[in-house]
Amino acid sequence: MAMIKSALELALERTKDLQVDDAVLKGGEVKVGGRKAAGKFLEDSSQADLSTAIRAIAPEYKEIFRKAAFEVMTAQIQLPSASFLPDKLVTIGAGLGVIAAAAPTKGLLGSQGADKKVVALVQQISAFLSKYLEDLKKVEQAIRTQWAPKLRDKERQVAARMGQDVRLDPMKDPEFAAFYKQNVENLRSSYSDALEKAKEDLAGLCGLAPKQAD
Repeated sequence: MAMIKSALELALERTKDLQVDDAVLKGGEVKVGGRKAAGKFLEDSSQADLSTAIRAIAPEYKEIFRKAAFEVMTAQIQLPSASFLPDKLVTIGAGLGVIAAAAPTKGLLGSQGADKKVVALVQQISAFLSKYLEDLKKVEQAIRTQWAPKLRDKERQVAARMGQDVRLDPMKDPEFAAFYKQNVENLRSSYSDALEKAKEDLAGLCGLAPKQAD
């Protein structure tokens, strides 16, 4: 009676002739290392020497490391929903400055003092995010003010049916919610486009191409 092979044995037979690309494997390890190094820096920049970590990477893998770290840091730069922490942007700016300073100088536009340019741009982004929150509050207030007469009409109609005063939550009204979403999304879209452009500028200062879709 023939021995029934396990799923593991069959899988090993199918893959025994496959060759592992050492360069690809190493590149993947370096990318993970870059992400971890960026994460540690964001968690506590005083205890994470990002510059030394970059210098420790072999030249042929340095750009993989830098780009991975850059993507982790810039992923933290998002439009806030209610508030944001300026100190966090300061840390991100410092980290991106280190990444920019480690860029190859040949062919890098503005390579001289690129780290300072990066920090300055992140400071501008911080002010930009504060302005976004201010505009968001203004838009929300304008929406509620514009909707107030219609909301009062609905409250009177409901009160007439129930025989008592009522207060309606506008966000639970489908018509208001749709109106609110449309106007807020228009604002977010405008600011999101500008923020993505700023991230592209950061990538250029760091000597990195913007992230491409996988």
